[in-house]
Amino acid sequence: MTSINSAFSLHPLRAVCMGMTLLIGGVAAQPLLAQTAENPAPARFAYVGTYNPNGEGVYLMKVDPASGALSKVKTVSTLPNAAQMVMSADGNVLYVASEVADYQGGKHGSLAAYKVNRDNGDLTLLNQADSQGAGPVYLSLTPDGKHLLVANYISGSIAVFPVESDGKIGAPSAVKQSEGPAGAAKPEAAVPGSFAISDHNGPHAHMIASDPSGKFVFSTDLGLDRIYQWRFDAEKGTLMANNPPYIMASSAGAGPRHFVFHPDGKTVYLINEEASTLTQYSFDKQSGTLKEVATQSSLPETYQGTSFAAGLVLSHDGHFLYVANRLRNSIMQFAVGDEGKLSKVAEVWTGGDYPRTLTLDPTGRYLYALNQRSDNIMRFSRDPQSGRLTMSDDVVGVGAPSQMVFGH
Repeated sequence: MTSINSAFSLHPLRAVCMGMTLLIGGVAAQPLLAQTAENPAPARFAYVGTYNPNGEGVYLMKVDPASGALSKVKTVSTLPNAAQMVMSADGNVLYVASEVADYQGGKHGSLAAYKVNRDNGDLTLLNQADSQGAGPVYLSLTPDGKHLLVANYISGSIAVFPVESDGKIGAPSAVKQSEGPAGAAKPEAAVPGSFAISDHNGPHAHMIASDPSGKFVFSTDLGLDRIYQWRFDAEKGTLMANNPPYIMASSAGAGPRHFVFHPDGKTVYLINEEASTLTQYSFDKQSGTLKEVATQSSLPETYQGTSFAAGLVLSHDGHFLYVANRLRNSIMQFAVGDEGKLSKVAEVWTGGDYPRTLTLDPTGRYLYALNQRSDNIMRFSRDPQSGRLTMSDDVVGVGAPSQMVFGH
């Protein structure tokens, strides 16, 4: 059986592309749940947010319903560093964050709400708003769609904005500034040879999202190594510190980044950027608090050197989890077993450099890797039974892609 390290060194390049789907060990876990949606309709459009100067804003993509292949149509927003997005549940409004620190001559970033033309994918600006911090790096909507949640990375603040009846962004209803001692400069759980020591110099909010009930909100701070726990008042749009108000990362200097809730309603998975580790938490639906269950590396056991874990995505049925490793430039596939336990199944090359995020299409048949430094998006076919990924032959060139969302 070919080892991961030897496969990554195969030449020529085409041989690497065709042979990167590799067995890690063990048998894929049995399904935990039934599919959450039966025969979902494939998307016709997608939107890709990018970083300047290579990227020019938000790109409209046409999606081939048969193959999942993407084709670039045009630029539909020229907001600078329009790298973060979220789509309303009905597909009528796209929210975009301009990841800057100089909106209207100030020191904050900006948010924009766009009306989506469901026929051709065009966007019409509804309004813009101050993000209440510098460098808005993550957007999410509460389950009822009535509030927009924002994490500002540079300043380390989070904010809540009501969504008005026409989709516009209202005045902020809550703003919280993270404070405290910076986390350890060097991640203690990183693999040997790692020099992943960035941004433990103060607060850096990296993600904010609600639990499925909408009663609780969690936000990560990479710089302080904290996961904040909030109670959310859906009527007022306010955040109240839970008890405890935060928990520390799974290890010193780990750098908590992004997280996902499992459909079982009691499991959360969180990726730590600096340590390149993946932590499983149990979620108490009554108290709205997290408790660490287990942590493991998102890298192969034999890998040594620097890598920064980035995006993670859970299959719609909750059977498989995928993690992007930057610098290693790989996607690690995990099977979800009993009690949410994770086991490594396979690793594939991303087809480019520095994968920032991973995105599943609405049907769950295709996964896309957004490779920021190589300016391309790679598509993978996904086997629903084994979760295995097969790299496609088509590559879409997009300058510094950061995130992709699908229209309805």
